[in-house]
Amino acid sequence: MSLLSPPAEEQSQTRTGSSRLDAVLRFRELGLVLALVALVAVTTSANSRFLSQQSIRDVLLATAITLLLACGMTMVVLTKGIDLSVGSVLGLSAFGTATLLSEYPSLPWPVAGLVGVALGAACGAVNGVVIAYGRVPALVATLGTLYVFRGIVYFWAGGSRVNAGDLPRDFLDFGTGRLLGVPYLFLIGVLVVLVVGQYLGRYRGGRDLYAIGSSEDAARLAGVAINRRLLQVYVASGALAGLGGVLHAARYGTVDASAGSGLELNVVAAVVVGGVAIFGGSGTVYGAALGALLLTVINNALPVLGIDQFWQRAIVGALIIAAIALDRLVAVRVGRSLRRKDSHVG
Repeated sequence: MSLLSPPAEEQSQTRTGSSRLDAVLRFRELGLVLALVALVAVTTSANSRFLSQQSIRDVLLATAITLLLACGMTMVVLTKGIDLSVGSVLGLSAFGTATLLSEYPSLPWPVAGLVGVALGAACGAVNGVVIAYGRVPALVATLGTLYVFRGIVYFWAGGSRVNAGDLPRDFLDFGTGRLLGVPYLFLIGVLVVLVVGQYLGRYRGGRDLYAIGSSEDAARLAGVAINRRLLQVYVASGALAGLGGVLHAARYGTVDASAGSGLELNVVAAVVVGGVAIFGGSGTVYGAALGALLLTVINNALPVLGIDQFWQRAIVGALIIAAIALDRLVAVRVGRSLRRKDSHVG
């Protein structure tokens, strides 16, 4: 019995520390809502048209694709990983979907969309195999595949692009369509957020991701199939990036090899600002969704307030640094508290 007690104590301590960190991160989500309300209020006072129906629709459309990618990135970051290839996967899926529809105009666009999602999932599987079974650090592996996947797109495109006139009309209409004034693309993003949120909060697979990020050794002792879970989250991240590519093609119509370039930085920023601890094990997809919405509103509000584009980038960078610093501060304090508890028990 004594041989089993250390892992049990370690898991108990991990849960205690994680719950304290989760409490802070939930409080941060409230702070994001307040910051969002304050930013909208200030911008609206400077320009009343900022809250016009068209402006709101533009913000929701701009947020939709980032929402999708943030859901996949949240699952990855919870395991203490990262996926820097999502922008390239989106570009590959967008160009592949657009090319398929332009060359086979009679093909139903949902079928082409499924091909785009499958293409993204295949890219995610490459990442997952390299990271989970090849034991290559996620940062290194996905930085490499970022360039590999982007290179494939450029080779495939060969300097050409797919124009909106080459795509089916119903596909383009879907990209700009609305339900009760809300863009379809944003509704899809919200639906994915809800599904991922339920998975992380209510199902064993989702809780395993928190366990892996909190302590991989403890998760292994608890019987978590770590390699399988890691493969699953990278496939999911790739599939959602693939779906983002399909929606990108539907929204913009014109697609070239540069689609999605640099998007991975915005996605990581949304997740980190939204309270998902970069050190793994804590955070929610709802916070990441709020982070994506906040960053989109910032990008739309600052030009209205007459703030230079440089400062827009600087503010986003400062938010990322502040979020990581807060996570680290809380983690250090939780660790100290646990060590004090151990000394008292000893």
